[in-house]
This record gives sequence, structure tokens and C-alpha cells, in this order.
Amino acid sequence: MDKREAEKRIDELSRLLRKYQYEYYVLSRPSVSDLEYDKLFDELVRLEREFPDLVREDSPTKRIGSDLTQEFPEVEHTIPVLSLDKAYSYEELRDWILKTEKNLGETLSFVVEEKIDGASIVLYYEGGLLRRAVTRGNGIVGNDITENVKTIKTVPLRLPRDVDVAVRGEIYLPRELFDEINREMEVPYANPRNLASGTLRRVKSSEVARVPLNIFVYEGFFKSGFSTHVEILEELEALGFRLNPNVGFFSGAENETVDKICESIKEKHPSWFCGDFSTLEEYIELEKDRRKDLSYEIDGLVVKLNSIAARDALGYTGHHPRWAIALKFEAPEGVTVVKDINVQVGRTGRITPVARVEPVRISGSTISNVTLHNQEYIDLLELAIGDKVAVSKRGDVIPAVERVVEKNEIGNTTWKMPAECPSCGTGLKKIGAHHFCTNPQCPEQVRGRIRFFVARGQMDIETLGPETIDVLIERGWVKDVADIYYFNPDKLLDLPGFGEKKVKLIKQGIEKSKKKPFRTVLQALGIPEVGGKVIELLIDAGYRDIDSLFELADRRDYNALLNIHGIGEKTARIIIEEFSKPELRDRVERLKKAGLNFREEEEERSEELAPIFEGQTWCVTGSFERFKPRDLAMEEVKKRGGRVVSSVTSKTTHLLAGKNPGSKLNKAISLGIKIVSEEEFVKVLEGRGSI
Repeated sequence: MDKREAEKRIDELSRLLRKYQYEYYVLSRPSVSDLEYDKLFDELVRLEREFPDLVREDSPTKRIGSDLTQEFPEVEHTIPVLSLDKAYSYEELRDWILKTEKNLGETLSFVVEEKIDGASIVLYYEGGLLRRAVTRGNGIVGNDITENVKTIKTVPLRLPRDVDVAVRGEIYLPRELFDEINREMEVPYANPRNLASGTLRRVKSSEVARVPLNIFVYEGFFKSGFSTHVEILEELEALGFRLNPNVGFFSGAENETVDKICESIKEKHPSWFCGDFSTLEEYIELEKDRRKDLSYEIDGLVVKLNSIAARDALGYTGHHPRWAIALKFEAPEGVTVVKDINVQVGRTGRITPVARVEPVRISGSTISNVTLHNQEYIDLLELAIGDKVAVSKRGDVIPAVERVVEKNEIGNTTWKMPAECPSCGTGLKKIGAHHFCTNPQCPEQVRGRIRFFVARGQMDIETLGPETIDVLIERGWVKDVADIYYFNPDKLLDLPGFGEKKVKLIKQGIEKSKKKPFRTVLQALGIPEVGGKVIELLIDAGYRDIDSLFELADRRDYNALLNIHGIGEKTARIIIEEFSKPELRDRVERLKKAGLNFREEEEERSEELAPIFEGQTWCVTGSFERFKPRDLAMEEVKKRGGRVVSSVTSKTTHLLAGKNPGSKLNKAISLGIKIVSEEEFVKVLEGRGSI
């Protein structure tokens, strides 16, 4: 095929594929089979590879993205991209409508749309071609993420007419896909909105293409020609954009006039709700009721003036349009201001930014510090110091910044990670989604490793708490976890607060910890990715001592790890890297000499243990008298045929609850899961009871 024929065929294939994509993804009415579509798509890919200079900017192949890395430059918006004024009740909304009518001195009509809880985007079309897709940013400047947005199949790359228009919309991830995709994320996201935003900021558009993002558009800024918002929505739909079918139209006109208007609107838009102002409250309650059944998240409704002339007359404040308002639904969250952002250095060197916020009370507790995870998380929020933010409690426990409610007015831009570690001054290195301090002798890393090693659930060394550890570090007596077994605790007797009884308990705790099993010692070392579950997989696969793991690392035997069901590529890579580090080997040698256990003893399983927990799934919360650490209780469950999980879900059958239980207890109660006390559990183990 010569170039002229190829160009003609590429044009034909592009036309057909655009048509089929629109039918499938926007109209949900495909006219060809998947096989026929794939055949045409593959032919276009082959021709574009053969004739790369014929690739169009709006080619359907742009949907699969590129493996090339990209930057997200800042660009200025050419339209006002402002926040919305807010109401929190029907009464407040009614007062706003009455005030607006009074200010304009005329009868008005309003359009009510669902407020999609997604990532705001502005699509700029020139001559009908998508030229730029820009994040909201601070309302004046946003990031250009065009190549990523092009992968979303419901975003038109070319319009049927050569028009210039800026289109506002919300990109979202359907609810039913959120949990499935979120499980694979290095840092799980709080909600579908944040996952959608994070996906849009991937540096490779091919990665974005693998996430089934979608879009609803709700506003078009044309140069001229439209007198109402309804007309704009109809034009957007005619141009191939995907609109939310759940729309309400309300008029303050006389009843007979409203009836005629609604008759016309329902004829064109059967899914719309239409009525006079007396039906508005009914519509709001309808939306609240069906919110839980929607396939996407909404956090309220947006009420807009229908008349464009009336909008122009009202204009804008420096913060929001005077012709629109958001009716926010209630949510377990609070609004506060970010006073500062600091970074914390973890025991593995991971740098975690933390927002210091004005104290805000949520679900019975006061929140003043909120983790921000990493730079990517901050970027997707476009968060700056001084911003007003909505904060929630994930799972009713962990505080999280959900979104920016209002940008700061002092000019602060999106916060950026420092170049150096605040603890030791070492340059930070980005690995995956996180920044790390690569200096293993960093004071904060050392402190974190030692605290983790001695903590409850690890070596559980009694009375050797964080304050005592700080004293040992400050005095220079302990510089690494192994030093705990070599320093002389009697030195503490010369310090205030350390009597003979306390020092005796520290000595006893240190000696007792030497009897901990290999799996506990290995977990206490705090090696990245080597937690309880992975340790269990390794031991079950035959790696029953530390030397076998060092030998594995020496061989760089990734395949041996990948052959273990439950260990993936990322975990295998990190295990090899970590067990190759000289500092880990030196630490282990010193701990061996101190008498710690680095070989898993064969379990003597009694044949008399009946599988009384077979078919059951157990979780544990709280602290216990008999089981220290509490994982020992779960070992008893596994010995008797039960399955153990780390979190409560609908598939959990029993929760073992000790003293001071966490949020797992409330969740278990709400799901109707059997709650078992320590006393009941012991009776079952001893054959004196049943559950």
C-alpha cells in the first residue's frame, strides 16, 4: 500500500472507530461486535506504525496511551474556573433563590445537577480538536494533562463541527471498580475521587489507559449563540459529550407556563425532573435517597441559573459565580485550614509529609495532624499551605484530607517535598511513589528501627518504651537494635526515673525476648515488605532460617520467590535488595551472638487438635492477658483449621476482642459478626465451651 492509499484508509478507519467508540462508551449502544472493532483498531495501529507521519492528533489509537514519560506544565485558564458558594440545607438554598430573584427583579428558572465527586477538568477545543486538558489548579493556573485525558474513551478527541469551546467536567472512577483497583495501589486511596485524580497524574499515559476512568461534562463556554444553560447542555450532547442524565429543571413561573415548559423539556429529556419551586425540596430528597445506588460518587447538588443573560448580570465575586450554588450533603468530615506541612522520617527512610491543621472535631475526636502520604497525593489535591480543606476519618480512624474546599488567598502554590532529609541532610531519592532518605545511619531512621524492634507485637521488651529508648540513644549507649543486648542496663540507675525495680524489669524483658521465635525476630527487624503474611509464606516455602534467605539474595533468585503463591514482583525485588545489604547482615550476626533465634523450630502439632475452626474466618482486636502478642491467639485458630485475616470484612465470621478494642469492633457489630471474648476463646481451646 502506497502512502496515498494509506492516508485514505487511515482517515476511513479513524472515522469508523470514532463512531464506534461513541456508540459503545457514550450511548451504550454498540453497532459492531468487539471482534470487528478490534480488527479495525489493529489495522489502524499497523498503518500508523508503517506511516508515522500520518498519525493524527485525534487518532483513536491515542486511547491506549504512551510509555514515554511526561511533564505536566502549568498553563493559564482562559475561562473562570472558580469555586462555588455553598448551602447546607434546603432552607439556605431557598433563601439564596429568593435573594437572587430579588436582586434581578424577575422570575427565574434554575437547573439542578448532581455534584460529581471526581477530578475537575477543563477541555479546550480549537477548531473542533482537543488541544488541551487542564486540571482546575488554583482556578487561574492548572496542569496540562492532555495526553492522559486522551486515554479516556468518553472524552471526544474531535468534535463533529469545527467549534472553539472550553468544556468543564468531572472525571471519575465508577464505584464498583474502586476497591478492585485500589487494592493494587502502593498507597491505597481514601475514595474513588482521589484515585481518579492520582491516576490522571501518572507520568505514563499508557498506565492511565489501563484504569477505566469516565467523565460527565456540565458546562460549555462558547463564544456566542446560546441564551440558556439548557441550550448549552443540549449543544454539548449534540457534540458528542457525555452528560449526566439526572438533571432537574425548576421554574418560578405560573403553573400553566411551567406545565408547558416541562412538557417540552420531558419530550427532549425523558430522564429529567421538571417542576415549579414547590417541588424542589421533593427533588432534593429524591437525590439523597438514590445517592447510595448510583454507580458514581456525589457529594451534593449544583443549582445554576438557567438564563445566560441573568448570569452575566450577576457576574462573579473573586471566589465564586453569583449565579450558582452547591447544596452540600452531610458527611462525617470537618473543614479546617492547613497551617503548615512538615515531613517525618520513618524507620525505612520513607519521607511522609504531614499537614498541621487548625484543630477540628470529627466523629468525637479533635484532629490537628493529617498524613498526606507522598508528593503525588499532594499534587492530586493541588494542596498548598493556607488552603481550606475537608478532612475525614478513614474507616472512622485515620484522618485524611479529602479535597481542597477553598484555595488560600496569599498566593501559596502546591507544596513541594524538600530536597534533603530534615534529620541528616542527605539528598532525598524518589523510589516509586515515595521519597526516601538513603542514609541508613540517619538519626530518625535509627530511632524508628529501635522503637519498632522493642515494641509490643514485635520483641515486646517490657518497660523499654519510647522515652527510655530516647534516653539510651541520647546517651550514646544504643546506636542500633543489636546494642540493646550489649549495653549495661545498670547504667540507668544513675539517672532520675530509673529505680532498681524498673531496671530489673528491663533486664528481664531483654532476656525474655531472646526466646522469641524466628518469625517474630524477623518481623521485628522491620525489613520492608517482610511482614507477618510474607514471613509465613517464606517459612511455608521452606525458608526456615535467616541463612537460607541470605543465600537466596546472594543468588539473586527472583524466580524462587515468584514461585511462592502470594509474592509478587515488587515484593520479590525488595526482599532480594534488602537481604543483600551489608548493614542487615552485620545486625543479624550481632543478634545471633546475643542469643536470638534465627531458625524456625519444627512445630510439634498434636494429633488431638480437632479442626474446630474449619470454615471460619477470624480477626483479632485489642490486647489480651494470655496471648502476648495477640498473634499467638490467631496461631491457635490456624492450628485448628481456621483462616486468619487482618481486617474485618463481610466474609469475617468471628472477631476475637480483647481490652481496648479498635474500630474493628464497631465494624464487626455493624456487620453482625460473632464477637468472642478472651475468656470464651480460652474455654473453646480447652474444650470447655463452644461458639
